Amino acid sequence: MNDTIRQIAEERFQAYTQLPWLMLLLIAVPLLIAAWRFRLYPTGWWVAGLVVTLLGSIVSVFSPDLFVWVLALDGLLIVVAAIDFLAVYVGTSQGIEVSREIAHSCSLGVPIDSRLTVENRSGLTLVGDVRDDLPDGFESHPGQHSMRLPPLGRVTMSRKLTPGRRGAFRLESVYLRFLSPLKLWRRQIELPLPSALNVYPDMKQLSDYALLARTNRLSLIGVRRTRRVGQDSDFERLRDYSRDDNFRHIDWRSTARRNKLTVRQFQSDQSQRVVFLLDCGRMMTNTRDGYSLLDHALNSALMMAYVALHQGDSVGMLCFSDSVHAYIPPRGGRSQMNRLLHAGFDQFPRMVESRYDQAFLYLKNHCKRRSLVVLATNVIDEVNSAAVTDYLGNLSGHHLPMAVILRDRTLFEAADTPGGGDSNLYRAAAAADILVWRDQVLKDLEHRGVLLVDAFPDELTAPLVNQYLEIKAKHLL
Repeated sequence: MNDTIRQIAEERFQAYTQLPWLMLLLIAVPLLIAAWRFRLYPTGWWVAGLVVTLLGSIVSVFSPDLFVWVLALDGLLIVVAAIDFLAVYVGTSQGIEVSREIAHSCSLGVPIDSRLTVENRSGLTLVGDVRDDLPDGFESHPGQHSMRLPPLGRVTMSRKLTPGRRGAFRLESVYLRFLSPLKLWRRQIELPLPSALNVYPDMKQLSDYALLARTNRLSLIGVRRTRRVGQDSDFERLRDYSRDDNFRHIDWRSTARRNKLTVRQFQSDQSQRVVFLLDCGRMMTNTRDGYSLLDHALNSALMMAYVALHQGDSVGMLCFSDSVHAYIPPRGGRSQMNRLLHAGFDQFPRMVESRYDQAFLYLKNHCKRRSLVVLATNVIDEVNSAAVTDYLGNLSGHHLPMAVILRDRTLFEAADTPGGGDSNLYRAAAAADILVWRDQVLKDLEHRGVLLVDAFPDELTAPLVNQYLEIKAKHLL
């Protein structure tokens, strides 16, 4: 009988000693469920409370007299944590509104202002952090903001957003993180707030060109002044003199013959046409200083387009790789610059073989008037160099072809600095062999009547503009 009573007492004692562990389990399970379901995570204070209850449960195993106190401590922690949980969950589940002020377009590498407004329509003071969406390749200063929102209050935070890539992007959401009133819980909320942002190439060079052109200092950016052959205008007809005519246009021989003042009337040069063909295939994927060959070619093409439009010419553009991605028919006027920007800002080099046949066939079908056709590409093997030579050479006669061949600076540096060891000598010899082959390709293009611009990507703008101005001066079109 005594043994039975003793056994029952021992079983009850073991059950009592296990009860604190069961209480901890009851605390941990809701904690995991809350973190998964409501994105509520424990803070350091909550972990400290669990450590205290854990130590109390261990002590109660060896000191059964403390069992009641440990049980009360566990219950108190559960009640306080539950109240704090409900407070932050209810307070942040509704009544929070966010709005964003940001420009719809910006330039590559130029910081823009982005303002985020968070409004608290609840009756709870909210303390936490807010972080706006950040597309890949962008930098934000600061990255996140700390905030304290009183009941029915609002706060506006500003940041500088610097785009490191051009193209079309979307800012999808705003991320908020709030602390509970007792700082036992931290809740993360994602609020959808879509905004579109178009990043265009940096057009600061356009304003620099316009400023230097007005002050007659274009030589500072490498643009040469080219003397035009002949007159700026072509003779059209003779007519009677009027009071507003320039006396220098009087034709004295005709005046003597007619016995009446006669002047020469001139007509302005007709608008000429320029069409850019931008290769967006694998030849343009090489990068230098964070920019691809296509980035450099696009920037220089836009600069030349700006100059051509101010010269009164019509400018168009065709972007292609394994297919034609975009085509802007040649037009004049200030609005054409915006069309070119919008067509080229989201074009990126693709790891595909460029289909020159499709691009030139599309050009043939959509551009029938004589034009200056500028192909920006790179030659690295016999296959693509033969295609470039054949298709540009076949344009001679109907169009005026120009090839913009971009240099690989690494290749030229390897050939120029062969010293250092056997491996560098072999490397320099290989680079020199490629450069000899490349020079032969350029000569073949010249023999086919193709104009050439051969330059490093980061030094392309000035030679390209100079070549265009020389074409205008010699009336090659």
